[in-house]
Amino acid sequence: MPRVGLIVNDGKNLAVTTGDTIEARLRKAGMEVVRVSSSGGMVGFANPDQYLRTQGFAACVPASFAADLSLALVLGGDGTVLSAARQTAPIGVPILTINTGHLGFLAEAYLSHLDAVLDRVIAGDWKVEERTMLIVSVMRGEQRRWEVLCLNEMALHREPLTSMCHFEIAIGRHVPVDIAADGVILSTPTGSTAYALSAGGPVITPNCPVLQVTPIAPHSLASRALVFSDLEPVTIFPATPERLMMVVDGSAGCYIWPEDRVLIRRSDHPVRFVRLGDHEFFQVLRNKLGWGLPHVAKPGAHLDGSLPAPA
Repeated sequence: MPRVGLIVNDGKNLAVTTGDTIEARLRKAGMEVVRVSSSGGMVGFANPDQYLRTQGFAACVPASFAADLSLALVLGGDGTVLSAARQTAPIGVPILTINTGHLGFLAEAYLSHLDAVLDRVIAGDWKVEERTMLIVSVMRGEQRRWEVLCLNEMALHREPLTSMCHFEIAIGRHVPVDIAADGVILSTPTGSTAYALSAGGPVITPNCPVLQVTPIAPHSLASRALVFSDLEPVTIFPATPERLMMVVDGSAGCYIWPEDRVLIRRSDHPVRFVRLGDHEFFQVLRNKLGWGLPHVAKPGAHLDGSLPAPA
């Protein structure tokens, strides 16, 4: 009997009721459904006075999940997808994202096409696209104090955000550089359309094997976004006497103290997204973020761009 996972944002009524519908349909088709809450991937923010998550990133995988799952259907918005990635990537289970949230930038399918989507799932008519994930570790000496998987980005800044910090950043074997800014973002190609884009970073197509560092409000014209090979591990040393706040994918994080360092490296466990057709990245950019849309004149404007005289 085929086994299928179902990851549901159980804080949203629409996701819960849709999950009930999907579970009934798949069971009727002879599939075993293993249902869990997406909250298992919502790591949250660690108490700065305790050593938490020393067990490593695989702790987010649900006890009922195993590598023999054909795929896992994910019901929720983009935040739910980020959580589900932590729950499935370590065991290589592909995820089919069905949007029941708002923007749905990471969604593959929508509720308006649910019946057709389930037909494809039952028939096994789908393929897989892999996306880079990062392992973000907080180290003090040789001790790992905290660790989590990251699909979008790691952001490091002071509390409150509106204060300048200094960061010493070492990329692979290269000479460390000092950046003065309100914070820094290290992102994957998937995350290049999230926080890094808002901070002025470039959009990177998902198939590029690179990472990027983007300063937040840098205090020098020489500090700009940098794109480099994802084979290079990155170490960030906080060169600031006060504690800093690290946030990973918007739903996980902890305090970083002056004696800590943040180690970021590409994970050997990518996220495996189920695709039901050709995934046209530029079309997603156009539909969700308005990229490449033609400039449109203001209503009532003349062909030369001038506005009509007031009445």
